[in-house]
Amino acid sequence: MYANILMSTDGSDVARKGVEHGIALAKALNAKATIVTVTEALPIDFGGGHDSGWIPTQAEIDSFDEACRQRAGKVLDQARAMAERSGASVELLHVPNAHPATAIVETAKSRGCDLIVMSSHGRRGLRKLFLGSQTSEVLVNGSVPVLVVP
Repeated sequence: MYANILMSTDGSDVARKGVEHGIALAKALNAKATIVTVTEALPIDFGGGHDSGWIPTQAEIDSFDEACRQRAGKVLDQARAMAERSGASVELLHVPNAHPATAIVETAKSRGCDLIVMSSHGRRGLRKLFLGSQTSEVLVNGSVPVLVVP
């Protein structure tokens, strides 16, 4: 049914549930599996009006980018270990300096994925409305089915 599954993770316990489920599904279907983690760009405040804002130095940007690479490496190492324990083969991908939901949707398109597996924090009511979620954005903006693991 599904031949190319994309899973996303930020390394959280909630996200790990989605990765575990996605790995098991990919293995059961003998599908190609890709696990992606996305790190956002350093927020820069150019200020406005009387506000002076904050523009980082190149050294600060480089330090932030290196910390993101290291964090992404740890997240993907955990995902690799999960896949190895289950005997599944996965491709690992870090997308730096991107909005997570947008990067997940674009990765699914560019890699020809036919299913995205993600976790959800399960927020309800006003908390969901005000906090939103990357999962909600992927559901709205994606063009392939999304399996949401609670």
